[in-house]
Amino acid sequence: MAPQQIVLVTGASRGLGRSAARHLAAAGYGVIGTYQSNAAEAEAMVAEVTGHGVPGTALQLDVADASGFEVFADRVRTVLGDAGAEHLRAVVHFAGYGVHAPYVETTAAQLAEMLRVHVTAPFLLTQLLLPLLADGSRVLNVSSGLTRFTGPGYGAYAAAKGAVEVLTRYQAAELGDRGIRVNTLAPGAIATDFGGGVVRDVAAVNEALASATALGRVGLPDDIGAALPALVGDGMAWASGTRIELSGGQSI
Repeated sequence: MAPQQIVLVTGASRGLGRSAARHLAAAGYGVIGTYQSNAAEAEAMVAEVTGHGVPGTALQLDVADASGFEVFADRVRTVLGDAGAEHLRAVVHFAGYGVHAPYVETTAAQLAEMLRVHVTAPFLLTQLLLPLLADGSRVLNVSSGLTRFTGPGYGAYAAAKGAVEVLTRYQAAELGDRGIRVNTLAPGAIATDFGGGVVRDVAAVNEALASATALGRVGLPDDIGAALPALVGDGMAWASGTRIELSGGQSI
């Protein structure tokens, strides 16, 4: 029997990461999902994953605190061993949140926070997890449609995500000798609790974004999560260093 393939999904207790974990499990992948503080939602995610007959584990991780990354990597190694797997199939970096403030009012602390969460975390976590990644595995960094079009007040967040897209290309170039494919996933506007749920809950915002989207609506978490099995699967094996936008044709 082939060994179980395990995908690490950061931010798996909510939003896009939760949807990704569910769809990966349905496709036969085991999932190690991280959460920051909501253990109850993390356990609910694990129940959804294991309900598909694959291994599921929740590990606490604060992506804003790099001092805990080495211990976290050791915990991932232990979980893999318990699942009978030597390596990860993929690492997917969904964990994060935004800061909304006009450029002229954005503080140094807010900018530093965005860089810690969205650049330092995927940079250093992937680095530490490299011994656990199989040759030919996948790394999926998560950016945003806001690196292509603008949304007033998201300058610090979008600038950090732009750095992620550059990081992706360097990782792809430098890890290619191991056959590791590194790509960027860039969602458009999605109806989640991101930013206080403004896209989901404020009708005027939802309608304005829908009118600017070719497919006539904002995205839902499953519009992103459903793509994950393909993005980490063999059918995308020739993609590396690529930005893949899933926005329904927003602002084109």
